[in-house]
Amino acid sequence: EVQLVESGGGLVQPGGSLRLSCAASGCTFSNYAMSWIRQAPGKGLEWFSAINPGGGVTYYADSGKGRFTISRDNAKNTLYLQMNSLRPEDTAVYYCAAVHVGYCSGSFWLCDYNYWGQGTHVTVSS
Repeated sequence: EVQLVESGGGLVQPGGSLRLSCAASGCTFSNYAMSWIRQAPGKGLEWFSAINPGGGVTYYADSGKGRFTISRDNAKNTLYLQMNSLRPEDTAVYYCAAVHVGYCSGSFWLCDYNYWGQGTHVTVSS
């Protein structure tokens, strides 16, 4: 079974930076598209970034464009999210999610990401 474990969250001041990691196991990582999804307190899930299996194509929602960078190292079975210029509204639980390429074609950022991690908390506050 695919297992995903997020890490790197914590408390940061507005304008600061964090780098989140998502370690994958139980799968051939290079066969999975990956996404970062977040849930702010009292709000629903928000997709904001995705990356194709090879790592050469990325997509961002407006909330993360210019501030967040998604990347992956397939040799290390790890997904990353570099977050800069953090704002209080970025406070959320951040989840990584995966979908096998056999169940996703075309626009990978719109697929059903059926494997999820437990999430890591990010709090942006002064």
